[in-house]
Amino acid sequence: MRSLHPLPKFSDRWSHIFLEHGQLDVHASGVRFVKGSEEIPLPIDQLNLILLGPGTSITHEAVKVLSNNSCLLAWVGEEGVRMYAHSTGSTFSSRRLLLQAKLASDDNERLAVAKRMYLKRFDDDLTGMSIEQLRGMEGQRVRICYQKYATFFNINWERRDYDQGSWFAADLPNRALSAANACLYGIVHAGIVAAGYSAGIGFIHTGKMLSFVYDVADFYKTEISIPIAFKEVLEGEIQLERRVRLACRDAFHKYKLMDKILPDIAEVLGASNDNRESPNEFEGKAITLDGGTSSGGFPREPDKKG
Repeated sequence: MRSLHPLPKFSDRWSHIFLEHGQLDVHASGVRFVKGSEEIPLPIDQLNLILLGPGTSITHEAVKVLSNNSCLLAWVGEEGVRMYAHSTGSTFSSRRLLLQAKLASDDNERLAVAKRMYLKRFDDDLTGMSIEQLRGMEGQRVRICYQKYATFFNINWERRDYDQGSWFAADLPNRALSAANACLYGIVHAGIVAAGYSAGIGFIHTGKMLSFVYDVADFYKTEISIPIAFKEVLEGEIQLERRVRLACRDAFHKYKLMDKILPDIAEVLGASNDNRESPNEFEGKAITLDGGTSSGGFPREPDKKG
């Protein structure tokens, strides 16, 4: 009997892993990362996101296997703080993308979504507010949050100021914030494309290829990435970005971030009940008799006996 697939099991997986200076290839029924004399097996059915840092290479077969297991690949810069490219998501449905585009292209609907996004974090009267006013309020709230944690951890803080092209020219708080936000953006990005939304169609943020990633990541910044960044600055500069990544990994698990991203997106878009694929959305993704999918897009024949 054929089975229907729910949305990718995004919430049940590990959040992310960062790899650098090695090769990712297929080994046995999974993938492995070869770095010098080390061979590290990776559980392909338990990963949402692999960040491929400098000095990494990946085989065609590994890309195919990871794609079939709904694992997003992202090619990133040193310390994982700059996104260069990413793979595609795992749903074959376009209805979430169509809903997102419809809401974003209607001024009234877009404003309504933007207000729901804002009200997820702050309890303010938004009557008569425009998108531009919401952006201003958002920026002010975040600046207050920066100062709050800088004061709490007794860290000198001036302003958010960094240049990705001159990474080490920034002060420690700005480097830590960029590293923490990069981790958060990666996980949110993986959730967005896994469900079939567009990373570029935003509601509060617009004009960037990651506008919707920034919109959704803002739900969690003040509770996760900002406090982590300032806390890790207390430990000094040595391996700062790596410590931030590890602290983010632990915080994502503690906060149950993976359980929140897709339901939160559905909520602010007014589609809270959208949690399954339907039968007519599997064109191009073969559903086999045993409920699995074939790697090449064609049904596997049942095992023949006798």
